[in-house]
Amino acid sequence: MAYKALMIDSTILIDYFRKTDKQNSRLLSHIYANSNIFISTVTEFEIITGASELHTLFWNEMMARFTILNFDSAVAREAALIVQRLKKKRKTIDKPDLFIAATAIVHGLPLDTANKKHFMHIDGLVLVA
Repeated sequence: MAYKALMIDSTILIDYFRKTDKQNSRLLSHIYANSNIFISTVTEFEIITGASELHTLFWNEMMARFTILNFDSAVAREAALIVQRLKKKRKTIDKPDLFIAATAIVHGLPLDTANKKHFMHIDGLVLVA
């Protein structure tokens, strides 16, 4: 299914970066479907952290193609609600994934990730199939 707008996490970007045959990547399939692609500032942080100078140049050019959504008060409050709901289910989530999910929910965007199990217990989050 093609989405007009969606958020991707770092797993989709890393998959593209590592693939020899980039035409076979999920990122390019979203681009070819004319999706408006968003990333979170948390994803930006994850990608840039530890990148070499050469890789940082690659990532800077790549991320310039996407809309980057900030971690703000609305996202922080949504993240707090997610944690409360997950506690009731006796589930936890790593903070970066929590913040990415909250960003997607606040902005009404489906999320594409290669780690669906990290996000599957979050109410209100639409995961790309």
